[in-house]
Amino acid sequence: MSARENMLGDFLRAQRARVRPDQVGLSGGSNRRVPGLRRSEVALLADISADYYLRLEQGRDRNPSPEILEALARVFGLDPVGTAYLLGLTESSPDRRRRRRPRRETVPEGIRKLLFTLGLPAFVEGRYFDVLSVNPLATALSPRLAVGENRLRSVFLDADEQALYSDWEDTTARLVAGFRRSVGGDTNDARVIELVGELSLESDRFRQVWARNDVQPRQSWPITMDHPLVGELTLNREKLVLGDTTENLVLAVFHPDAGSASADKLSLLASYSVPAPQSRDR
Repeated sequence: MSARENMLGDFLRAQRARVRPDQVGLSGGSNRRVPGLRRSEVALLADISADYYLRLEQGRDRNPSPEILEALARVFGLDPVGTAYLLGLTESSPDRRRRRRPRRETVPEGIRKLLFTLGLPAFVEGRYFDVLSVNPLATALSPRLAVGENRLRSVFLDADEQALYSDWEDTTARLVAGFRRSVGGDTNDARVIELVGELSLESDRFRQVWARNDVQPRQSWPITMDHPLVGELTLNREKLVLGDTTENLVLAVFHPDAGSASADKLSLLASYSVPAPQSRDR
């Protein structure tokens, strides 16, 4: 993945293809050769010239004003997370000027202790979705939830991890959208280049989802897993940004609905877990 690739243009094209003419008050017509809006229609709705919008998509102008990007975000119906991501794709954005070397990620000691006291599967992941610290119940849920593993590599490249998820396609789509949100538009980061390059070579599914340019906020959603020991269980997954840290660390917690069959199965799984916390600093 080249540091000079046209991320802004790629994102604009992907968003343009998603918006139906009727969603923005235009007639669809019968002569459309591609899905979504035409460039001229986007330009009209954003109140910019068609030639200038073409330059943005082609990467010939990489420094549009925030006002223009916000107008485009409104045309595409982007939420605040998507809008913030779009604003971070210009060459002058602070995210694009971030230093190239990956930053050292350190899990606070108090969070390590908290993980071990939680009666729920939980782990800390860093900016690149590396597992930095994890409790035994999370590792019992998936052996790939272990310090030193990367969630992208595990979910896309490990057959045993893939087999855990009843809806693997939805899981992968959400994972990549969350990764885009985490790393923003920083194509100069060596770790981002490494991960995206490796996964693009090794996984057709990753290439497909990465090309969508989806960006997703941290949110809760249920995940159904087919565990080899306790069978199918559905858990809610929460991602909480850790306070009082300068790094982009997130605490991920899985929890069942109270009184559900999944809660009983998780209790059974807890009896198999080994009480030894794991941690690693990067």
